[in-house]
Amino acid sequence: MENSSIETVLTNARLVLADGEVLGTLVHAGGVIRAVEEGVSSLPAAIDCAGAFLAPGLIDLHTDALEGHFVPRPKVYWPDARAAALAHDAQVVASGVTTVFDAICAGGFDQAKASRRALYDVMLDAVEDGTREGLFRADHRIHLRCELTDHSLPELVEVALGRPTLGLASLMDHTPGTRQWRNVEHLKVYLTGIGKGGAEIDREVEDRIVRARGAVAGNHAQMVAVLTAAGLVLASHDDTTPDHVDEAVRAGCTISEFPTTLEAARAAKAAGLATVGGSPNVVRGGSHSGGVAIRDLAAEGLIDCLASDYVPASLLQGALALTRAPGLPLHEAFALVTARPAALARLGDRGTLATGLRADLIRFDVLGGTPVVREVTCAGRRVF
Repeated sequence: MENSSIETVLTNARLVLADGEVLGTLVHAGGVIRAVEEGVSSLPAAIDCAGAFLAPGLIDLHTDALEGHFVPRPKVYWPDARAAALAHDAQVVASGVTTVFDAICAGGFDQAKASRRALYDVMLDAVEDGTREGLFRADHRIHLRCELTDHSLPELVEVALGRPTLGLASLMDHTPGTRQWRNVEHLKVYLTGIGKGGAEIDREVEDRIVRARGAVAGNHAQMVAVLTAAGLVLASHDDTTPDHVDEAVRAGCTISEFPTTLEAARAAKAAGLATVGGSPNVVRGGSHSGGVAIRDLAAEGLIDCLASDYVPASLLQGALALTRAPGLPLHEAFALVTARPAALARLGDRGTLATGLRADLIRFDVLGGTPVVREVTCAGRRVF
């Protein structure tokens, strides 16, 4: 393992700072940034970055990608939990992410995904064990996705409480006819895409509605009390109407995650909630489930943060895409994936290229609009 206490000088780099971009030099040692200066260093030991971009390591508040390594195909469960978690870690780091909140589902709205219930404890343990044993290259935290439609949610949340890696929780309601699936036809198209059809789809939609009935209201009140008492950052999910935003404010949420309409995003802004948008939505130019385009929200100044959702590599791609449309300055686009998520997650020691903060760094080039990650450093140690 390399000695992170040795002073490293990175020069001739396009530094992405909080207020702009400069050609300059960054020095780090002992896992901490020691100096950030404009200009090229002449020190013989300085590493020439050849004009590549040097930015803070990306911070991802919500990715579902961990689950894909545990269930790489439907009904295929990877037998080695540690190996699955390490594969996810490798994917995250290669995407330029140095701090990741792994979204793990507490409860489920789709009973066909029994794997989520079966693997719930396993995935929680894998993140916690990998962190405790120092196996990960990125800094992993848990984002608990609390599915309010599941009657067993309180028991599942109890299993997660008290774990040191737990830092964020979101309140989700996937009842057909509301929020993400307010247009039931979009849900039916989605179910068709995963191999279901005909009467089976109609039965599943009705089953989901029946299961949710009577669970959501009780779970919401109980979860707000429990999660608030635990001191977690709390987010609403898929807000669609101003009423959803009002409910989030009353619950003590500070984040509105993945709003599905312009109306909801405007209401969140007015209410003082920070809005998190999906970076796959930015890269693709729109939502896969009929929601609002995040580029449109960014054009109105309604996006505070991007999260990778289901594609870790989209975080860097999405930030750069916003510099093209709607044309955000580079440093403002990068704040959406660095400084702002750090602030939302109460991580005051990272997210900006500034003296005294963690040396979480990403060096990359852009070729034909595509970002190419060259090097990633986490707490002063090169991890990619």
